[in-house]
Amino acid sequence: MNVHLTFNSPSAIRNPQLSITGSKSETNRLLLLQALYPNLKLENTSNSDDSEVMTKALNSSFTIHHSSLIDVHHAGTAMRFLTAYFAIQEGKEVVLTGSTRMKERPIKILVEALQQLGAEISYEEQEGFPPLRIKGKKLSHSKVSLPANVSSQYISALLLIAPKLENGLELILEGEITSVPYIKMTLALLNEIGVETSFVDNIISVHPQFTIHNSHSSDSEQAEQFTIESDWSSASYFYSIIALSDIGTEINLSSYKPNSLQGDSALIEIYSAFGVETIFDNNSMLLRKTHNPQLTTHNLQLNNCPDIAQTIAVTCFGLGIGCHLTGLHTLKIKETDRLEALKAELTKLGAKVSVTHESLTLEPSENSNPNTSIKTYQDHRMAMAFAPLALKVPIVIEEAEVVSKSYPTFWDDLKSVGFKIGNI
Repeated sequence: MNVHLTFNSPSAIRNPQLSITGSKSETNRLLLLQALYPNLKLENTSNSDDSEVMTKALNSSFTIHHSSLIDVHHAGTAMRFLTAYFAIQEGKEVVLTGSTRMKERPIKILVEALQQLGAEISYEEQEGFPPLRIKGKKLSHSKVSLPANVSSQYISALLLIAPKLENGLELILEGEITSVPYIKMTLALLNEIGVETSFVDNIISVHPQFTIHNSHSSDSEQAEQFTIESDWSSASYFYSIIALSDIGTEINLSSYKPNSLQGDSALIEIYSAFGVETIFDNNSMLLRKTHNPQLTTHNLQLNNCPDIAQTIAVTCFGLGIGCHLTGLHTLKIKETDRLEALKAELTKLGAKVSVTHESLTLEPSENSNPNTSIKTYQDHRMAMAFAPLALKVPIVIEEAEVVSKSYPTFWDDLKSVGFKIGNI
């Protein structure tokens, strides 16, 4: 399904109270922990395709027979987390597979780390890539090392199963660490259910924990409940909408908190440079356009929040601002090569863009070709990042249904703030 997006005037943005689904990052971590600790009860879970895939796979683990096939489709987080999860499911054997693109996404570093711990994992097709045959067993070792600049999901996958290892885990990260907030999120969630951890220099330790308790409460009933904060990556598209709107425009979002575990909450500071103010009130936040930006070029290091790079690049283009974004090497192994995809689609609109293996540079430009058709490459973030440009110029988004991977109600929410969306 392709959609045509238009907007009469940036000043016509409506200000509903939008309820954004729970964080996909938090949900997928907590779903795995819930499978390991069944007493854990979750509220405000993500309704994304990725989280549904994760839920289905974890539920199927209770009925797995010999060599059961688990298909995660495009869900990269699920592939990584489930690889670790099934490695410790004693007596169970699965083949973990996914889409054609998933079979091109490397997983060797995680597999080798699990093998260091004693896991029995083999490749069904190309070495270093899914599908994987995993024979669950008790892992005998408790110390492992891996490069620190790899996807933080490899690291989180190991940390999530660590409390169930007999002697816990000592994880040594070699080199400069990528996406520290996502690692800290995993550790914070472990701490919330009572697991003792430490993160000193490049060494992370997780103590064994065979039952859970909430470290902040002695009430066993309360200890089982965990409410998930709404997704900051999803909020990024509304930050972009406000940045591209007239001064005084507002949108309310819930449920968010100022002391978020999510790295993408860096949006607060980043978008203040684009004239967007963030105001917290109880369980919600108000985004307000207070002034037009004075920047000509914005330089940002996004090592800790690469998932919002696409949104930022498109926002800059819509404002006629240049940008130089670095720390983006993990984007090349996402649903698509996001750097090359951004370059291709922004160029269609009249932008001048260059990319390296870890950076994107956009020159200031006021060109914007109307009714340009944006290819999404089966990548949900391409669809959502480009949608706010309809405030400036009519635009077509191809394969618009791809947003269901992380934000199934995205198009409905855009309609509620005033976008006109027609199917093509």
